[in-house]
Amino acid sequence: MDTVRRPLGALLRTWRNRRRLSQLDLALEAGMSARHLSFIETGRARPSREMLLRLADCLQIPPRPCNDVLLAAGYAPRFAERPLTDPDMQSLGASVQLLLDAHDPYPALAVDGKWNLVFANKAVAPLLAGVSPKLLSPPVNVLRLSLHPEGMAPHIENLSEWRANVLLRLAFLSTTMVFDYPLDINVSELLIEVFLPADAATAAALAQTAAGR
Repeated sequence: MDTVRRPLGALLRTWRNRRRLSQLDLALEAGMSARHLSFIETGRARPSREMLLRLADCLQIPPRPCNDVLLAAGYAPRFAERPLTDPDMQSLGASVQLLLDAHDPYPALAVDGKWNLVFANKAVAPLLAGVSPKLLSPPVNVLRLSLHPEGMAPHIENLSEWRANVLLRLAFLSTTMVFDYPLDINVSELLIEVFLPADAATAAALAQTAAGR
């Protein structure tokens, strides 16, 4: 099924409103007239690729939606999108894994832009005990795993607070880049999560579990 693309003007207007900029404010920052910007937003003018990139930079549009803006205008994407399993990405993947392993015996993981598990250290495995096997079939979605009745939810004492916290962070992360790698979309969306013990008893339990591996 083909994805229906939003018109260029609607995309720019959405990001301008999200950044709380008037047409005049954005036009001044981008070095163009407010009239020209208005024509672009209403579809009466077609901007050059260079102008679109300038507008995207002024609006701080993340890589994936920046590509959407360019494609909506008929231009080639700015950012590559390679699988994290791509041979060219192996060194980066190894670096991320080293970072996660350095946090052992505390759990640490990395998820992609859809919250699918990409990397994890050994301390994560004990947390998944009792989870339904169907939730562990790739791709493993960390949000589903956390909140599903057959996942980790029954084992989370403060589930209501945890759920509210997850949803709040979801709303925040939807507009925030969490990994600074401007040349590739998938890496720019990579999020590293580290879980630290809240008390000495938890720290001791994690250390004991690690010693028994």
